[in-house]
Amino acid sequence: MFLGKNIAVIGMARTGLAVAEVMKDLGANVTLWDKKPESDLAEEVAFAKNLGANVRAGSNNIDLDGVDLIVTSPGVPAHLPVFADAKARGIEVIAEIELAYRLSKAPIIAITGTNGKTTTTVLTGKIFEADGRDTYIAGNVVAGDIRMPLVTAAHRAASESVIVAEISTFQLEWIKSFKPKVAMLLNVTSDHMDRHASIEEYANLKARIFENQTAEDFAVINAENPFTASLKDKLSGQILEFARKSEVQEGGFVLDDELIIRIYGVETVICKRSDIPLRGEHNVENLLAAGCAAIAMGVKPESILKAVREFQPVEHRLESVAIIDGVEYINNSMCTNVDAAVRSVEAIDEPQIVIAGGKDKGSDFDPLGIAFAKKAKHVVLIGADAALIRASSQKAGFTAMTNAGSLPEAVQIARSIAEPGDVIVLTPACASFDMFNSFEHRGQIFKDAVKALSAKT
Repeated sequence: MFLGKNIAVIGMARTGLAVAEVMKDLGANVTLWDKKPESDLAEEVAFAKNLGANVRAGSNNIDLDGVDLIVTSPGVPAHLPVFADAKARGIEVIAEIELAYRLSKAPIIAITGTNGKTTTTVLTGKIFEADGRDTYIAGNVVAGDIRMPLVTAAHRAASESVIVAEISTFQLEWIKSFKPKVAMLLNVTSDHMDRHASIEEYANLKARIFENQTAEDFAVINAENPFTASLKDKLSGQILEFARKSEVQEGGFVLDDELIIRIYGVETVICKRSDIPLRGEHNVENLLAAGCAAIAMGVKPESILKAVREFQPVEHRLESVAIIDGVEYINNSMCTNVDAAVRSVEAIDEPQIVIAGGKDKGSDFDPLGIAFAKKAKHVVLIGADAALIRASSQKAGFTAMTNAGSLPEAVQIARSIAEPGDVIVLTPACASFDMFNSFEHRGQIFKDAVKALSAKT
């Protein structure tokens, strides 16, 4: 299919390099393009050249002469002139996940949503592993050592394997035939408003995960999220709803503290609430969604229970770091939007000192201010847009706030306020790029600061 073809890959980060590696393995001629200069991409350039790929760095002026196919990386803006040029020339442009779907012999369980994607993806994967399935956890997921691009998984997986993939909005922009066997949309709330023109545009991109499904596929949606619930009459796949507060006709729900999956009228108890080792009611929703996919794909209930009981919080997601002098320190650096922050604040019952702030993504912080007023003991603010969080908190009547110039300083301030039995939690509600390379970098700085405290005691 690709032998001898000329493939242009736009973006030389993790996904682009994975596409190049797979395409070279399939006999294609690959050229990688990136707007960053080669001096900023030393490791990436070395990897690409070792593959035998061509490298063109430092420009957005992409030469399309002789190109048969363009594969674009997530986050590359769709308005770049190269895409209009490609359309005029009749050159197909696809996303990495579209390429992965065309290559995959294995069924794909695809998971998207504003919040909960990574935890649900890893949990779903662990459930299938517990059932003895050859499982690939892949896609946009970054969780410790789990960081395999979907195209890599698709290239490696056999027909009897299962691929469980986290899918971002950016990856869905360029799909054409992408059709997961199970597609999940966990929730839609305001996020990335610095990238999208409106919440409607963002939500409609999320819904593209269902676009090509047929009656042979499963569509898993949140019955209690207004946008996802509104899709019910528009989907072609077999609809499985999940709900934490109400009973659904087909899908997952909670009854008498038991999590139940009902498919084709058959009810299966997958676990009790007390079996779930994760904080927060949002993780009940994540497990109901994962359970829908598992039961739909024939996983044994005992495999789900085993995976749930053994599951540990994913790194940077309500991750307990240490208990020092009776105070627990929790790293929730992955919390990059307001809805996730509100859920996180609500998930902690102990008196909490929250470290929040960073780079705003066009968010309304008023709901977070209300959550602070109800649940927070104190908030330490950091980052470029700390003032926005302060203003919303004051609007809600919450004034117990202190500013810090750095994350380590914020940890020190929080420690000085905390008493035994309190929790200090990093819940930024913002992007990390004002002060850090990534949310993982931010979380590691937090953990290092906590370890420094521990060393002093």
